[in-house]
Amino acid sequence: MTILSDEELERYARHIVLKEIGGAGQTRLKAAHVLVVGAGGIGSPAIQYLAAAGVGKLTIIDDDRVDLSNLQRQTLFVARDVGHGKAMVSGMRVSALNSHVDVRVHSRRIDACNVESHVRNVDVVLDGTDNFATRMLVADSCLRHHVPLVSAAVGEFEGQLGVFRGWEADKPCYRCFVGSDPERPGVSCSEQGVLGALTGVMGSLAALEAIRAVTGFGEDSAGKLLLFDALALRFRTLALPKDPGCPSCAA
Repeated sequence: MTILSDEELERYARHIVLKEIGGAGQTRLKAAHVLVVGAGGIGSPAIQYLAAAGVGKLTIIDDDRVDLSNLQRQTLFVARDVGHGKAMVSGMRVSALNSHVDVRVHSRRIDACNVESHVRNVDVVLDGTDNFATRMLVADSCLRHHVPLVSAAVGEFEGQLGVFRGWEADKPCYRCFVGSDPERPGVSCSEQGVLGALTGVMGSLAALEAIRAVTGFGEDSAGKLLLFDALALRFRTLALPKDPGCPSCAA
């Protein structure tokens, strides 16, 4: 049975007084295991807010090292971190922020050999990678193991966010949204550029959706796509229907 200590009751008091979360929701957060794939622009704020929120177990996977150009948007890192592994540094930051979080880090890339072992035993996956092949691997594994997928992406001045539970009869999977073309190219931030603060917005919203998936507050976001245009400062929400011909979830 998961119990909040006196220190945790004080730490999370602003959550607990929210009737939509309360002590029960905070206890669910403490019992939850969230996997964050990618500790970059989206992962940085997401990791910080998930740790601050009191997620009991946080696993971070990223095989990259901190580069000077990352510091424009990846606020989890500082200048002295350049050259060090993002996963390792992220774990240190989480421990410094909240010692109640059991943080586990893997300085490796998710691939077909290890994706199942990472995904199968978690409660939520938050994917903020900019590699399309990796996104598809993670999304397919989430579908197989019935794990909610929070997927966020940014490019230049635009961001998008979706929650996918394709095993449910009326909810789309990630392939319903993007199709199944394995040769689709990924476009990195270094190639097209990105507004730094935009990654903070989308990463924070991704953390919010992961917290919603655990605690169940508010309206269900699965089956919707949130689009943010920073040039116009405008949000739009689109309905994402389930693809009746989707090879992954239609059956």
